[in-house]
Amino acid sequence: MSKIALVTGGARGIGAATARLLAERGYAVCVNYVNNRAAADGVIAEIERGGGRALAVQGDVALEADVLRLFDTVDRELGPLSALVNNAGVTALASRVEDMAFARMARIFATNTLGSLVCAREAVRRMSTRKGGAGGAIVNVSTALVRSGSPGMFVDYAASKAAIETITVGLAREVAGDGIRVNLVRPGIIETEIHADGGDPERASKAPAFVPMGRAGQALEVARAIAWLLSSEASYTTGASIEVSGGV
Repeated sequence: MSKIALVTGGARGIGAATARLLAERGYAVCVNYVNNRAAADGVIAEIERGGGRALAVQGDVALEADVLRLFDTVDRELGPLSALVNNAGVTALASRVEDMAFARMARIFATNTLGSLVCAREAVRRMSTRKGGAGGAIVNVSTALVRSGSPGMFVDYAASKAAIETITVGLAREVAGDGIRVNLVRPGIIETEIHADGGDPERASKAPAFVPMGRAGQALEVARAIAWLLSSEASYTTGASIEVSGGV
């Protein structure tokens, strides 16, 4: 049986690197995106040129109807899901909490926290051996900012990801007997477009000043950790987190 993976937020950055790497390792991959169809199609084209199988599916994980449609499409077009990467996430311009609009906070939690939780729910419904599934693995993507709380910049974003860490531990224990492993990666400063979304497109270039390894990380370095956690090499690993942060 072929391995089937769904990568949310798979059109760019860590998600795109993960989708490409999983395809190289034999997965058929669904690349989820919200708005950037061209970027998603580019990832699909790369995978197909390498002989892999993939499809792009538009959907906002903050909307339950979109999540249901996304998973139904994977069922229909690729087959039984065996791996979920909860990578989709949003941030906003750096700000103090006192200046944050409610709409900003609601959007960040709806996407980063509720979106990941609903996607995990749908994955468990399909993977659980109690429900006739074949088991599987889920990897959630957090951030090294959960340790500092990101004061004066992204307290809401850090908090939304901290909730994902609690979900990871609780869900891992809840479904361990259902043949499902749930783990987490915690990236540090990685060279992706998310820094521009936060108002500082050059943030990664400043990494040598505060990262012990003296550089920003690459999306592929995070993808390798994700791929290991999804693989049979991590067969006795659940409820765990892997730091990919250069020592921060």
